[in-house]
Amino acid sequence: MGLTPQQLEAYRQDGYVVVHDVLDPDDLGRMRAAMKELLAGASAVSGHTALFDLEDSHTAEQPRVRRLKLPHQHHPAFHELIRSPKLLSLMTPILGPSVRMHTSKLNLKSADFGAPVEWHQDWAFYPHTNDDVLALGVLLDDFTPDNGPMMVVPGTHRGPIHDHHHQGVFVGAIDPRRITDDIDRAVPLIAKAGSVTLHHARLIHGSALNTSRRPRSFLLYEAMAADAWPLAGGLFGGLDEFNARMLCGEPTLEPRMTTVPVRMPFPKAPESASLYQSQKYMAQRFFDVAR
Repeated sequence: MGLTPQQLEAYRQDGYVVVHDVLDPDDLGRMRAAMKELLAGASAVSGHTALFDLEDSHTAEQPRVRRLKLPHQHHPAFHELIRSPKLLSLMTPILGPSVRMHTSKLNLKSADFGAPVEWHQDWAFYPHTNDDVLALGVLLDDFTPDNGPMMVVPGTHRGPIHDHHHQGVFVGAIDPRRITDDIDRAVPLIAKAGSVTLHHARLIHGSALNTSRRPRSFLLYEAMAADAWPLAGGLFGGLDEFNARMLCGEPTLEPRMTTVPVRMPFPKAPESASLYQSQKYMAQRFFDVAR
């Protein structure tokens, strides 16, 4: 599949691109079935786990999951998808022939209450030695204007890294009062299920509450060029585990160093197991939350 020259240029200029009709109905069926299998265990838990990040309103009787953590480690379908030629052919034109995965997550916005994500830059969470770093998103549902689609601010990947702290603590979000002009330019990514988004780690983005009667399931893989090495941790599992994240090409012991803006994501908020928990410590939110 790959990217057209026009799509590659759009990514470089705007910091994102949407590629339509990447997954076919069979692919979507496998991913949705895998998601359903994992979600089946949510009714047995009462708090966050290594797999489940729960909405505040979650109960055993009415399970409400806002994120499946590291789905590629919990189901082979998600492990295989990111290594498929369909997805690798979208990343290698941007990142080069050697690509490493950082992490994965499946963000879920259930009908009528799916949680928002405040404005942020992924780079604030995991700066590297160079910024050939991106997130690839797979739409498992249609993204519509009212079900909380991801919104991006074109061109902000070429701008500053904004402070994601409040009162000296990393909260994983930008105070919206500091970026009002950027927010005014935000673009919602409206597309059909089976489409794929690619966005630069420095791009400002966020998403609103799901106010529709339709779910919004968004599978995200974060990846980088193999010579982009993490500056804020990421090798805690050792070199073998780090290199086991390679999706294609060869690892290297020679990080490529470039001039990139960096602000370390420390100290952590008291609850920082996920972005949702960290963002509770913000002083000023932009998006409405479920009542």
